[in-house]
Amino acid sequence: MRRTVLLGLSLMLTVAGCAPASTGPAPRDRSDPHEAFDRRATAVAEAWRPGPEWTGGYLPLQEPTMLIGDADFTPAAKTAFLAGWYRKQVDLPTTRPAEGTIRFPDGKLDVPLVSAVEAYRQLSQGDPPPCPVGPKDPATPPPAAPGDGGPDEPVSSRPQGGCTALTVTGVDLGVAPVRTSRGEAQVPAWLFTVEEIGAVVARIAVAPHAVAAAPEPVAPSEPAPRGLVSAQDIEAVDGAKLTFRLGVGSCDTGITPLVQEHEHVVVVGGTVVPPTGMCDAALKLEPVAVTLTAPLGARPVLEVLNGTPLRLAP
Repeated sequence: MRRTVLLGLSLMLTVAGCAPASTGPAPRDRSDPHEAFDRRATAVAEAWRPGPEWTGGYLPLQEPTMLIGDADFTPAAKTAFLAGWYRKQVDLPTTRPAEGTIRFPDGKLDVPLVSAVEAYRQLSQGDPPPCPVGPKDPATPPPAAPGDGGPDEPVSSRPQGGCTALTVTGVDLGVAPVRTSRGEAQVPAWLFTVEEIGAVVARIAVAPHAVAAAPEPVAPSEPAPRGLVSAQDIEAVDGAKLTFRLGVGSCDTGITPLVQEHEHVVVVGGTVVPPTGMCDAALKLEPVAVTLTAPLGARPVLEVLNGTPLRLAP
């Protein structure tokens, strides 16, 4: 089964009786990005031949650190979470637990685990930079240009974030939901209680040597036309609703998501109308959504330009 969906743009071509009956159908415009998407998506789907680890091993399609529960982020806490700045106020277990079990929709797999100390080392990415030192009397600071962020600016007016670490106050071995090559699985994880955000930060506990590598993508040989853009990652999966992010230029317009469904894969991408004048080359991640004919399930989502399986964004 194959289905190509064009969202957000309605095209109509009206042909009056101008050509002789013997002329036949007009040749396809191979530079048209919508036609190009259809051809490339079909080629990407047909070339998808993953190895046995895709259906028999543990191959995660998202980052190994995630939130469990609704986090109450301040700007400083969000900066620290994204940067991986942590400090611990508890002793962490150094002993590796016995093998854990990953539970997939189609079965289970026993895997070796790392200790809480090892997981914390993977979680913590260093220390935050020191906070700037403000004036002793913020009520009467020395003159400074408003909003310049310099050392004379009052502490209360500076952007918050960038110098705070998150405090780990507890840890337990549990499970976390992870999108994998075999669908969403329940995977052993160390669950770190973090004081500042009111939520749990999970770090997958599976030993690195038990994690399978993603297969090498096979890109179509046909060059991509101007106006066809790539998907960068998946933002959310909710049954048949798939939200992903397109990499577009800051001056692009007419952003349109495209999807082609098959029984074994889903291929996504998009089209844009590039600017005609001068513009910077800044890349912007644009969230878009499509509705599939059936829930995504365990089907991989492949990127149309190079055939890469997309991962769930942090």
